[in-house]
Amino acid sequence: MIPFRSQPPAPRLPEGYRTETEPPESGELNGLLMACGEARRDERRLALVLERSAWQLCVRDSQGRLVGFVRATSDQALNANLWDLSAWPRDPQQTTVLAVLVHGALSRLRRELSGCSISVAAPPEALSALQQHGFLVDPGGIRAMGLVLTSNTESEQGKPNEASMEGLEPPTFRTGI
Repeated sequence: MIPFRSQPPAPRLPEGYRTETEPPESGELNGLLMACGEARRDERRLALVLERSAWQLCVRDSQGRLVGFVRATSDQALNANLWDLSAWPRDPQQTTVLAVLVHGALSRLRRELSGCSISVAAPPEALSALQQHGFLVDPGGIRAMGLVLTSNTESEQGKPNEASMEGLEPPTFRTGI
């Protein structure tokens, strides 16, 4: 087991901001992801992604708006993945929100899946928070592959079937310990 490097102190959210572990509504999450530059996702499939994730962490501002999000998947043995790490770009606390999400997610992984290697799909804005927690940018990059399964009927219509992962896991930036 490779331990996490020493953890920096837990960042504090500004007054009125809060974290929660309940999944957000898919439309609300879609809004955050699109504000962060992601393509619109099918809300039914996004709801399935949330349901099939091991857990998620949200940050809400003083008005209750979703301003930060990250979710985790894992095989519960060797690998853990953090997906959709995002913070509202125009929120004045974006850097703090990202730091809270990274710290919270890594703390939970440390408790629950301490032996797993971790990969993170994250925007460049999160690089500083990730590096503070011991992540190193892989100079060769981590390569990801996806498989799209379609039937002849569906491929004629241009729609992937239910087994497709297309559009569910769009990596924007990869780092790893």
